[in-house]
Amino acid sequence: MFNFISGFTFLVLIAIKNIQVMENGYIILGLVALLFLSIYGFSYISVAREKMIQKQLQQKELEKAQLRRQARIKSQELIDERVRKFNERKEEIQHELMLLKKMKEKQKVS
Repeated sequence: MFNFISGFTFLVLIAIKNIQVMENGYIILGLVALLFLSIYGFSYISVAREKMIQKQLQQKELEKAQLRRQARIKSQELIDERVRKFNERKEEIQHELMLLKKMKEKQKVS
């Protein structure tokens, strides 16, 4: 950045030295304005780049959060499926125990 500005300033100083000040004041004023605009543009580019990088990082974080959320939902579905199967098996066992109990009572009665 410093080399760019100092080089540009050097060119402006050479232009000022070679041009008569009274006749070409607008040219000098334009060169000074161009100098300040270039400095402003150079500083704004770095700010814009930082904003762009920040936005990209934020987008990556959102994608990571979404992937974590989807993984959590998938694992919860697996857990729910296992619990459902466990409960079905539990009901089957209870039903079988009840049938065995009835058969035992029939044998005692007869």
